[in-house]
Amino acid sequence: MTTTPTIAEPVRPVTRRKQKHLGVDSFPPQIKSFAEVSQKVRNLGLLERTPWFYLTVGLALTVAFAGCVAGFVLLGDSWFQLLIAAGLGIIFTQVAFLSHEAAHRQILATKKGNDRLSLILGVGIVGMSYSWWDSKHSRHHANPNKVDKDPDIATGAIVFLEEDAGKDRGIWKLITKYQGWAFFPLLTLEGLNLHYQSLAHLMSRGKVKNRWTELTLITVRFIALLVPLFMFLPLGMAFAFLGVQLAVFGVYMGASFAPNHKGMPVIARDAKIDFFSKQVRTSRNIRGGWWATWLMGGLNYQIEHHLFPSMSRPHLAKAREFVIAKCEEQGVPYTETSLVRSYAIVIDYLNRVGLSARDPFDCPMMAEFRRA
Repeated sequence: MTTTPTIAEPVRPVTRRKQKHLGVDSFPPQIKSFAEVSQKVRNLGLLERTPWFYLTVGLALTVAFAGCVAGFVLLGDSWFQLLIAAGLGIIFTQVAFLSHEAAHRQILATKKGNDRLSLILGVGIVGMSYSWWDSKHSRHHANPNKVDKDPDIATGAIVFLEEDAGKDRGIWKLITKYQGWAFFPLLTLEGLNLHYQSLAHLMSRGKVKNRWTELTLITVRFIALLVPLFMFLPLGMAFAFLGVQLAVFGVYMGASFAPNHKGMPVIARDAKIDFFSKQVRTSRNIRGGWWATWLMGGLNYQIEHHLFPSMSRPHLAKAREFVIAKCEEQGVPYTETSLVRSYAIVIDYLNRVGLSARDPFDCPMMAEFRRA
């Protein structure tokens, strides 16, 4: 079995220091490495589709969804309905994983077929705009962790770059100061935020691909979800059901995507780095084997996913062996850690970034003390 080279990632004490964005000098070129790994992957057929696997996953999720519907009907006016709500949050996240894989052309043989499948799964079932997500996610894959290029490190409720940390005002400045500890509580609102961002995109001015198709699918989806809730459950219970479903969905989605790049090297905005170095050095894998793959929809193999976006989920583990071997040969850091450890790293990183929002000279007395 291949020994996994890892970057030592201790949970460091929170200290204030200037964040460094890495450039070409920090990433020795590995132009041939990707070509060599790609050839091995192709020769073994690891880029071929695995339709039976995805059919099995789809059937399992269909049975689980049918079970939730049956449970909803049988429970009736009962607070145990919140368990059904949590189950739906998990199922919607798993469907979002499938939509993500279809968008990367992993499931069906044709681009058109995958796009339609992703549209049905992501918009019609999960309720997220495919056109909004596809544009955002494509830019992320092209430039992970690159300043001004990767939308996933753009400023929002959470700040990922020190240079942005001091720009917030009011309540957001307070949140930024302690954002590492606030990260997981804020994820309870991420489900609501994803739906809001989707609708805002579809209602925006300018050209939006499949605008009316997506709006129609989202409208039908919300009617199918909300009408039974408010028709058969008391008002308070219906709102509680919706809140739990959105919270579980948001936490599950955020907890699955957060470990992949947060706390990994950030690339300077003007740096031009080869594909292999950029994708491997900015990504983090999660240990755990088959259970982590099921839990995270294949996102636990983030390095391999970024190198081979169209590779189906069952082949990622095998590709990992070749990537690790090449990294060992070339001395390229390959980062892999446990799921719990990754969360500790993310929290620590966000807290260190948040230190930039804490101005030690806000207090005149402290300023005088420091000058003495």
